[in-house]
Amino acid sequence: MNRENLIWVVLFVIGGAILLGRAMLSEHGMGKAYVKAVEKDRVRTSEPAVYPNEDEQDITWISADEAREQGIDVEALGDDDHKQWTIYDPATLTAYQAEMAVDPNQTTYQFSLSRSVGIWFAAFMTLFVLTFLIKDNPFYKVAESIFIGISAAYWMVVGFWSTVTPNLIGKLSPDLVRGWAMPGLSRDEPVELMYLIPLGLGAMLLWRLSPKGGWIARWPMAFIIGVFCGLRLITFLHADFLTQIRNGIVPLWVTDTAGAFDFWESLRNVFLIVGVLSCLVYFFFSFEHKGIVGKTAKLGIWFMMITFGAAFGYTVMGRIALLAIRLEFLFDDWLWLIDPTNKRVEAVVSMLGLF
Repeated sequence: MNRENLIWVVLFVIGGAILLGRAMLSEHGMGKAYVKAVEKDRVRTSEPAVYPNEDEQDITWISADEAREQGIDVEALGDDDHKQWTIYDPATLTAYQAEMAVDPNQTTYQFSLSRSVGIWFAAFMTLFVLTFLIKDNPFYKVAESIFIGISAAYWMVVGFWSTVTPNLIGKLSPDLVRGWAMPGLSRDEPVELMYLIPLGLGAMLLWRLSPKGGWIARWPMAFIIGVFCGLRLITFLHADFLTQIRNGIVPLWVTDTAGAFDFWESLRNVFLIVGVLSCLVYFFFSFEHKGIVGKTAKLGIWFMMITFGAAFGYTVMGRIALLAIRLEFLFDDWLWLIDPTNKRVEAVVSMLGLF
């Protein structure tokens, strides 16, 4: 083991020991999540039928408070018309401590093991990603693979339920989708056999996974890319190209509502027109960029550089904001070193006493 790797191993061991000590030796620990148990009461009402096999009645469950607002006597309903369950809302350690001080046997505020595990997992994944600042390493590769895999799986499930099920299977077999996944699907939905075409194209895409016949997937891919480019081209022309031309046609002499000359708005429009024209001259290559044409093109370069710089600065600012959010998560939700929203004042004070 070389010296550099030895240094990093020692730092990791020391950091892990500190984290373990703070988590085990402190009274409140760190990286813990708490929830509040809330009882929900819903009652059953009957409305015109949408679902099949319900005796021409649509059984709808609404909250008890909403039922009272509609004039329904909730207390007179039978047990079969009531449904109660418990949901767990996020809570703070301060609220948990306050409730425990009043009643040590209370169960409204509880420690959530699953959410605490989620906090620790998110913290370690964040640290694994940040290790890339040192160099490429196995920790970063593990985090990268997990994030990509989870994202791909999530969007695959979302795409199946929000696109494939209603827009493909729902068109080919509405009764199947109505009884299986979407009871609210209209009964008047007709069977449209033309949707066999996208079904076939989708099946052809799966040939990419086959050891042989991968060329078959190129045909639906070419069709999808061509259609997408055509649709996006029309959208771009209407939303961007024509809009930019329209916004560039502005008056150089601007007056306010009282008819007086508006100097700053007029100056803004002058800068806009000069900037647009000078940038267009830079991309006009029919004349050599000399003399007045060359000076105008150079002015266009200045305008473009300012624009690109502002866009890049905005992007960097967004990335710094993301970094600040992750650092706040590490120091607030995980390490409990800061408490900007007063979620656990007593715990933070007691933990700072360890140092």
